[in-house]
Amino acid sequence: MKTAIVILNWNGEKMLRTYLKTVEQYRGEAEVIVADNASTDGSVEYLRRHHPDVHLIILDKNYGFAEGYNQALRQVEAAYYVLLNSDIRVDSDWLSPMVAFMDQHPEVAACQPKLLAEHDHTSFEYAGAAGGMLDRYGYPFCRGRIFDTVETDHGQYDTPMEILWATGAALLIRAADYWQQGGLDARFFAHNEEIDLCWRLAIAGRKIYCLPENHVYHVGGGTLPKGNPMKTFLNFRNNLTMLYKCLPERDLHRVMMMRRILDYVAALQMLILQRNIADFKAVLRGRRAFNKWKSDFDADRKRIQESRRTDKETGRMDISILWQYYARGKKTWVSLTARR
Repeated sequence: MKTAIVILNWNGEKMLRTYLKTVEQYRGEAEVIVADNASTDGSVEYLRRHHPDVHLIILDKNYGFAEGYNQALRQVEAAYYVLLNSDIRVDSDWLSPMVAFMDQHPEVAACQPKLLAEHDHTSFEYAGAAGGMLDRYGYPFCRGRIFDTVETDHGQYDTPMEILWATGAALLIRAADYWQQGGLDARFFAHNEEIDLCWRLAIAGRKIYCLPENHVYHVGGGTLPKGNPMKTFLNFRNNLTMLYKCLPERDLHRVMMMRRILDYVAALQMLILQRNIADFKAVLRGRRAFNKWKSDFDADRKRIQESRRTDKETGRMDISILWQYYARGKKTWVSLTARR
């Protein structure tokens, strides 16, 4: 099999009822697979009754996003994997141009389409927009979305572009590259795991692309909606862990010291300005959890740095996105990259 579309599902029967039919309709020559993370909502029964042609992988427990995909993909033989969220609506010919691009560019490990919002097809979607970058302190942002500023799509980012990370909501990746890097880091459970994988690939000299002439529509925020303290905890813990693993030695101490300051400032803002005690505590728990397990990643860091083929990965920008966004008012990729 050349291409396998693999949808990881956990209690997503409602999403499957709405969106799986579009994936089946426009799958092309790819096989559609749903890997179920021990759902309790009737997802499996629904799939068996209404989508008998979809290959079903049933996992014995909820492994989370990262290990759930690892467990599922070990059971899939394909040259290309497409990691696709259950809340994605696809259109005709969304996949074949990306596969063709990968066939023609063996140096590219992974790519993503343009993500538009399902609730407003003229707007980018938060999770991946038109391709992901990182600032010097490890804050992720996208063409089309910086923090809470989500742009209207009027073709401003329709040029294919090398990026640092592609969204896990609709990620096409070579199986060989996926497993060469050991897959998604299962310890992350969820959040930042696709950024971590793409960054590791970029360090090793592989390329990541956004191909915005292809697009899908994403609901977003399904399992853990924005504002959930668990999501805040996972984002802070995992982002710090990713930085520890992937930052070059020359940047590590400086960045981690600055992040300590910035994280506590963010926590105080949540407490004092937003009166959000739950998220305040989640940031502190995230930092404590990182400090507690940091040494578990020493061997990972050593291996990743030994694989380094470049001093500066494309898409890791030497700016502070916080400063650019809040102090200078640069809230779009166009404004960030405009000539002064």
